[in-house]
Amino acid sequence: MSVLKSLCLAFSMYSRIPVPRVTWEEKNMKYVLCFFPWVGLVIGGGIYLLWVLRSQIGIFVPFSVFVLTGTVLPILLTGGIHLDGFMDTMDALHSYRDRERKLEILKDPHIGAFACISLVCETALYGAALFFLLEERQILFLGIGFFVSRTLSAFGLLTLQNAKGDGLAFTFVCGASRRIVLAVLSLWLFLAALAAYFLYGGYGIGCIAVSLLVYFYYEVMAYRQFGGLTGDLAGWFVVVYELVFAWLTGILGYVWNL
Repeated sequence: MSVLKSLCLAFSMYSRIPVPRVTWEEKNMKYVLCFFPWVGLVIGGGIYLLWVLRSQIGIFVPFSVFVLTGTVLPILLTGGIHLDGFMDTMDALHSYRDRERKLEILKDPHIGAFACISLVCETALYGAALFFLLEERQILFLGIGFFVSRTLSAFGLLTLQNAKGDGLAFTFVCGASRRIVLAVLSLWLFLAALAAYFLYGGYGIGCIAVSLLVYFYYEVMAYRQFGGLTGDLAGWFVVVYELVFAWLTGILGYVWNL
């Protein structure tokens, strides 16, 4: 029963998808991070549904409609929780202040100029990447990115040092059944790699491998700039990883058809 409650908590925390209300108790938080990647599956499924509707509908729908809707859909389904962390992190990074001040900026509910600039650039670049998705196979591969971004984000929260020792992300980590969750996350990564191989063979595995560079950069940046991870940094990683993965997916389609 605690597994189902953890599933509900994962979706209530990391998405705006309606789920039964569950009490925030430690016993219900053991496996929340196991189901965090499932939110990515729903987002990928939503974008695939948009693709199918556009291709199957009986009237002409411009491809730009799919691109713009596909750019906004992840934000709508998550309530912008990861984008909020991305914006806070970009404000902190561009403050060029000491570590303590950067951590204070992360807590500040206000947004600065660099957060707004970064938001515009990120959404524009993500939309541009979607223009390269011309095949159904690419849409399916893009869904893997939503799944892997959250798997790696959860993996980092469990294995890397927390910069503040408090916050909502820290609460989830403390309540997690660490060994079980890490084992499940490892299984998710294996299944994602298997799906990538099924869709694009060695090229798909190569894209997964290249995308891992984002995770390594994230780890180095977090320690160097903030002394560890925070929930906002985890959100930054999800946004940046999915942006990079979208471009890799677009490039992969062209390489595969050469």
